[in-house]
Amino acid sequence: MAKNLAIFSAQFPPHMGGIENFTRNLARALANRGNAVTVVTNDTNSIGIGWDREDNFDVLRLPCVPLVDGRLPLPKPSAVRRELLKELDAREFDGVLVNARFYPHSLLGMKTARAKGLAPLVLDHGSAYLSFSNPVLDPCVRVYEHVMTTLGKRYKPRYFGISHKSVEWLRTFGIEAEGVISNSIDAAEFRECASKRDFRTELELDEDDFLVAFVGRFIPEKGLSAIIEASRTSELSNRHVVFALAGDGPLADEVKAAEGPNLCWMGRLGKDDVSALLQQSDALCLPSRSEGFSTTLLEAGACGCPAVVTDIGGARELIPDEHYGTIIQSREAAAVISALAFVVDNRSVLLEQSQNCRRQVDGKFSWDKSALQVEEYLTK
Repeated sequence: MAKNLAIFSAQFPPHMGGIENFTRNLARALANRGNAVTVVTNDTNSIGIGWDREDNFDVLRLPCVPLVDGRLPLPKPSAVRRELLKELDAREFDGVLVNARFYPHSLLGMKTARAKGLAPLVLDHGSAYLSFSNPVLDPCVRVYEHVMTTLGKRYKPRYFGISHKSVEWLRTFGIEAEGVISNSIDAAEFRECASKRDFRTELELDEDDFLVAFVGRFIPEKGLSAIIEASRTSELSNRHVVFALAGDGPLADEVKAAEGPNLCWMGRLGKDDVSALLQQSDALCLPSRSEGFSTTLLEAGACGCPAVVTDIGGARELIPDEHYGTIIQSREAAAVISALAFVVDNRSVLLEQSQNCRRQVDGKFSWDKSALQVEEYLTK
């Protein structure tokens, strides 16, 4: 039976990030299953406060102060905000999903659910503390996370993790999650949407050059410094390894400054270009400090592009052993160099990983499966 469902997410496209894409795709999948879906978010990119219609679901953008490039949106009190919240309160919901546990927006979602007699379902997307790579700010952020999580517990939410790593991470806050609601992908659609761009020709690569992609936000926790350092070493340059970094963010200037024969900045790419890049790349490199369940990992797997990735959220689900990809235990450049040198020198291993990771994503991670999970949990 169709339900009226709400998803509270502090950020939403066009703001760039994993939670944003997860929210959009889950909302679309839930609506495709016949549900009435309302996404409640913040106007972090100043595209317009108020109601909007995207695809087959409603989006409400609330006024906010988009601190830290929109990564920490704070509510902006105003008469307009109060009126929009009244309109939201007038809607009836059968279930409320809240993405992440520590934003002021998360508390709004939990409060809204309880006001309607519902137990909020909180989906955690992390596997480590938020970090801004600032020795003064980061300890404050850790205190902030604990305070906000404690405030959220007052609403007695039901907690879930986006991956098994997220479930483990929630124990840091004394929370035993009920289970996993996985990130997903429409693998076939992602492959088929590829643009006609020939990145290997654009980058003037030879046939024996080994193309390694990075796709994501240019922020410190993604491990970009290790990639930049690795690109300058003779161990990889002698093996004709070339890195293509696609994305944007606070470290964009650092990435541009590091461009050279073995490292290229691609800018922020659309979905069609990302698909083309991953299908033309030999490997994905993601030495990230923390991920809930990386969308880029799923996209690479869908394209048969094996990953060299740290042991972050979702990695073990996609890469149960060395036959599916390479999990490194350190974010240091030395670990990246060693792992990439091995797969360059062992192309038969790389081919097996390519076939297996694509099969893994095709068989286990679909938006319809995730939407069905959410329906069952929200209405239980």
